[in-house]
Amino acid sequence: MQRAVSMVSRLGLRLQALPLALGRPLSCTQDVLRRTPLYDFHLAHGGKMVAFAGWSLPVQYRDSHVDSHLHTRQHCSLFDVSHMLQISVPAAEAVRLATALLENPEVKLAGLAARDSLRLEAGLCLYGNDIDEHTTPVEGSLSWTLGKRRRAAMDFPGASVIVPQLKSKVQQRRVGLMCEGAPVRAHSPILSTEGTVIGAVTSGCPSPCLKKNVAMGYVPYEHSRPGTPLLVEVRRKQQVAVVSKMPFVPTNYYTLK
Repeated sequence: MQRAVSMVSRLGLRLQALPLALGRPLSCTQDVLRRTPLYDFHLAHGGKMVAFAGWSLPVQYRDSHVDSHLHTRQHCSLFDVSHMLQISVPAAEAVRLATALLENPEVKLAGLAARDSLRLEAGLCLYGNDIDEHTTPVEGSLSWTLGKRRRAAMDFPGASVIVPQLKSKVQQRRVGLMCEGAPVRAHSPILSTEGTVIGAVTSGCPSPCLKKNVAMGYVPYEHSRPGTPLLVEVRRKQQVAVVSKMPFVPTNYYTLK
């Protein structure tokens, strides 16, 4: 990783705002999809391209999704985030940087499939699935994002709603679920042990590290305590689930010092 960081430094790449118009259209039949500066690079490395949020991005490469996921956990992977329209290296330098990073034998390319299962194991939200503009940090189990000063000053948008929630019980909360049976996907109903629908799954997949099915979803506050037994419905069949602490897999983030 340190070698990869030094490569970036040698290239002299500066952070800058990413232009709104990054790529060229795919074709006359798919002209709504945009391409990142690494589109041809992905194809050259065996990327299987799919539509994602209006962009053409690799879901995986020559390695299987599981192999890519486990490699990322054990070593290091490179994922193209230039579609997020935040900050990036200059588009003209993108391929050069990616090529330099891949010179490190520990670094491999990772696609959307690995990113999704990795973030789910880490208990991280996907905007639009697990949280949206109608979700408060308390409901989304993200109260840790609000510092003590801001809570006291109440100087952030929505403070009049959010701060009182910190001191009381909200109607629903995002929870982690460890599930038996078939993999659980978004929109699957969550039921009480009596069979009453009480919520819905927002994300779910088999965990390559745990070799178990994990999911996230929203349930009433009284059902949100870790260890609470619940049921999930998959293809009209009820399966056992247990509310679990997140992250499902302990984090081991690399921090640049």
